[in-house]
Parts: sequence; structure tokens; C-alpha cells
Amino acid sequence: MTQIPTRIDQRPPDALRPITFNRNFTCYAEGSVLITCGGTKVLCTASVEDHVPPFMRGSGRGWVTAEYSMLPRATHSRSPREATRGKIGGRTHEIQRLIGRSLRAITDLDALGERTIQIDCDVLQADGGTRTASISGAYIALCDAIGTLIRHGDLIKSPLLDSVAAISVGMVKGVPLLDLNYTEDSTADVDMNFVITGAGNFVEIQGTAEEKPFTAADLEKMRDLAIRGCQTLAILQKEALE
Repeated sequence: MTQIPTRIDQRPPDALRPITFNRNFTCYAEGSVLITCGGTKVLCTASVEDHVPPFMRGSGRGWVTAEYSMLPRATHSRSPREATRGKIGGRTHEIQRLIGRSLRAITDLDALGERTIQIDCDVLQADGGTRTASISGAYIALCDAIGTLIRHGDLIKSPLLDSVAAISVGMVKGVPLLDLNYTEDSTADVDMNFVITGAGNFVEIQGTAEEKPFTAADLEKMRDLAIRGCQTLAILQKEALE
């Protein structure tokens, strides 16, 4: 019989960390939210720009894109800003593309009109799950930015087709765990991230076995945990927006 590992915060294997959405966290962006997932804190802002990338000019379609950054002392030791190194790292590129794809998947770009909504996700404090927290928080910021456009008369109705949230899962000592913190993530045998819409459709699944391959049964258990976790996140997002 597999022994269930004791989690640092005493959570059951299928429990999320405490999650809060603090909307209108800054006063200038059309949408902003501070999302807190346990020890992870990410500031997500959404800025409306009246132009689109060159490859979309004249198409009548809008664009949603994202940038991601981790502040120098978001972790236990200071990391230099990527700008001072003169280039953005591969991990940062991967995460910001993931955030952009996740938000575009639930946005009708034709209905958005020829404008860009730029999402910025800045990690203030990292304790695992920064990319998934960024997606879940960015959705709230995007909703608020679109609400601003509607109030100003620039849009008649919302171009959002659904909600979207993301969560991490993993296998730790043979047991599937939901919403990994840093300690769990760094020792996991398998680490996965799921991006799921409010309707339960998958936008993206990322998964890696650290040592030995995982089974189809393990994958099914992790998938089911992720679905339930994102269902809970969708409810929390809805409550925050109300």
C-alpha cells in the first residue's frame, strides 16, 4: 500500500492552497489583480493598446499577448534581472507564450477589434506554480480590462468565450498531488501543468517524468486531480469577478 506523503502545509493530496484574487491592485492599468496561491504571489496587469502587431494590421482582429517576469528577490536568493543580462531566458519565453496562448484560446479576436491587450505577469514571491498562478490571475485582469472597454463604449459586449485557469499536479513518492509548492515540485517524480477552460476543455498539458516513465493510470489520476482543481479555480474566479 502506497503511503501518502505528509505535505508541509498538512493539505490532503487533492486540496488547493489558499487562493485569493485582489482586484484593482494598481490604479493605472485597465485591469489588474494580485493573485496569491499559498506562498506564491503574482501581480497581473492588463493594458489596452490601440494597435496590433504588424502581421495583423488591417485584419480587423485583435490580439492578446503576455510578458512574464520574476522579481530579483522572489526566491530565497537574489537572481539578476534578465534585462541586465541582455536577453530573456528560455524559461521566460516559454511561460509568456503559454500565458498568451491560454488567454487567446478563450477570446474571440474578431470581436475584440483591432486592438491589443497586453498582459504583464510579475512574480513578487515564488513558492511553486508561478506559471499556473499567472494564467489564473491573468484571466481576471483580462476580464477587468474588457469591462473597462465596455464601460467606455469601445466594445458592445465581451469577446470572452469562456474562463480559463491552470494548475500543477505531480507524482510525489508514488502519490498524485494537486497544486505543488516548491518543495514538492523540486522532489516530484512527475511534474505536470494543466490549462483548462471553464467548460472543461484542455488548452495545454505539460508533463515531464524526472527519473522513470509514468503510467497511463498515473496520467489519468493527475488529469482528474487537475480537472477538479480547475473547476474549483473557475468558481473562485467567478466569485472574485462578482
